[in-house]
Amino acid sequence: MSIRKNFNSKKFWLLAVVTGFLVAASLLQLQKKDQNENILSTKPRVWSVKSVDTMKYSRDLALSKLNDPTFDKTIDLQVRVIKETGATHVAIGTPYDERFLPYLRRWVQTARKYGLNVWFRGNFAGWEGWFGSKRNLTREEHLNLTRQFIQKHGGLFQNGDIFTSCTECENGGPGDPRYQTDVGGFRNFLIQEYNITQEEFSKIGKKVATNLFSMNYDVAKLVMDGPTVAALGNLIVIDHYVKTPEQLAGDIRFLANKTGAKIILGEFGAPIPDIHGSLTETQQAEWVEKALNLISIQPEVVGLNYWTSFGGTTSIFNTNNTPKLAAKVLERYFKLPALP
Repeated sequence: MSIRKNFNSKKFWLLAVVTGFLVAASLLQLQKKDQNENILSTKPRVWSVKSVDTMKYSRDLALSKLNDPTFDKTIDLQVRVIKETGATHVAIGTPYDERFLPYLRRWVQTARKYGLNVWFRGNFAGWEGWFGSKRNLTREEHLNLTRQFIQKHGGLFQNGDIFTSCTECENGGPGDPRYQTDVGGFRNFLIQEYNITQEEFSKIGKKVATNLFSMNYDVAKLVMDGPTVAALGNLIVIDHYVKTPEQLAGDIRFLANKTGAKIILGEFGAPIPDIHGSLTETQQAEWVEKALNLISIQPEVVGLNYWTSFGGTTSIFNTNNTPKLAAKVLERYFKLPALP
């Protein structure tokens, strides 16, 4: 009796040891798997859209430099240094009205010279009342003007371009949906704009993305519901300025989780004095570095446009055309290799 009990006891402990070994091995494998997944998830991603904005010059000076051919030298220099950052696109904010077309062409031609795609981020002057125009465009008139613009000036575009027909649409027309009751009308207008632009580009055989409707983050939270996101190709573009890089990454994550959409940053940068205070060149570079580091590992982020290249407090180039430290930071992230 005692011999059998002793044998059973040894058998039990042997089984326990073997089982414990197998469990430990399994846990080790799971731990290694988690570590590998974490390593993969923290690798920086390559964005399909890597853009730098020229609005302070391509839009704000559109009237004053419209008939100044000597300004072509400035356009050339600015587009060249944007290309050197590793950008895929240059964002041009020139209005789409006929009187500004010669100025727009000069920017577009220079972009082509340096092998850049263009992100058209303008609008019709009458939507917001730019350059003395009356703010009197209706949604229906905007739709008609957009259709006519593509029909008449299809040669401006090439495959891979982006055409935002109504940039920060909430700033003009019938008004901001956050303070108006016609949220449904705003949603429907964006969908109509998208459908019309896709139809017209299809007619001329150009593959141009037209669902990048840049909007304020709070507008996106209000407007971009499930049906609207689906109708606009599962993409949301936000122009977003916040105090910290952590808040930027967190807001992006919240919006992506809420809607299931991919996110493009239509505008971001620092410093905005009312938000960030005054930053030194080194502090600006540190802010941009942290922001890019955080969003580069967010799979929901598929593109970005830094605002701005020249002019304004967030610029990454000095007035003497030399790059600031932040430009070098942006270049490093724009030139990251693709994930395997």
